[in-house]
Amino acid sequence: MIEPLHQLCRELGYQFGDESFLKRALTHRSAANLNNERLEFLGDAILGFIVADELYRAFPDAKEGQLSRLRARLVKKETLAAIARRLDLGMYLQLGAGELRTGGHSRDSILADSLEALFAAIYLDSGYQSARKIVLNLFRKRIEELSPETQGKDPKTRLQEYLQARKKSLPSYNIIEVIGEQHDQSFSVECRVDEMNLQSRGSGSSRRKAEQIAASNLLEQLLE
Repeated sequence: MIEPLHQLCRELGYQFGDESFLKRALTHRSAANLNNERLEFLGDAILGFIVADELYRAFPDAKEGQLSRLRARLVKKETLAAIARRLDLGMYLQLGAGELRTGGHSRDSILADSLEALFAAIYLDSGYQSARKIVLNLFRKRIEELSPETQGKDPKTRLQEYLQARKKSLPSYNIIEVIGEQHDQSFSVECRVDEMNLQSRGSGSSRRKAEQIAASNLLEQLLE
C-alpha cells in the first residue's frame, strides 16, 4: 500500500510547490517509462557537491584524500539506504509487479537511488538552498561524528570509540548461526549494547566479517 505523500513531506520538513517532481522521484523504472532515473543522475551530483562543500568547511585542515574518503563514506549506498529507511521511503515508492514480488521496497540500491532522486526533485522544485537544507538536516549527525583522523578505521573500532567517548559499556558479539560446510561457511553474528538496549546483526563468510557488518549496522542505528 502506497502511503499518502504528505506524510513523507512532513518527515522531510519540506512541502513541494509542484508535487509532480515528488511523484517522479518515487517512481521506479519498473513501474513506468516516466521514472526517476534522470532525477537520480542529477541528485547524485547535487548530493556529492553539498557533502563536499560541507566537509570542506567543517575540516579546514583535512587533506584532499581525507576529504574524499569522508565524502565516500557519507554518500555510499548503505548510508543512503539507512537514511531512506529512517524516512520510510520504501512505503512511498511506485514499483512494477516484479520488484514488488522480490521486495524492491527494502532493497538498498532502490532506496539509495530514490533518495538521490528526491534530492533532485527538491532542487528542481525550489532551488539549491532548499536542497542543501534538507540534505544537511538528514546528514548532520553523521557529519558531526566524522573525523579525518579516524577515517579508515574499521566499524568495530569506530563503534568502540563512539561508546567509550560517551562512557557507555562496550558491545558484545555472539554467533547466532553458522551455515554451510567448513570450507564454505556463512556466519551470522549479533552485536549488542545492553546498556542502550540496542542490537544488530551481520552475516559474512567469516566471523570477523560478520562482526564488522553487525558493528556497522549498529553504528547506523546510533546515528539515526
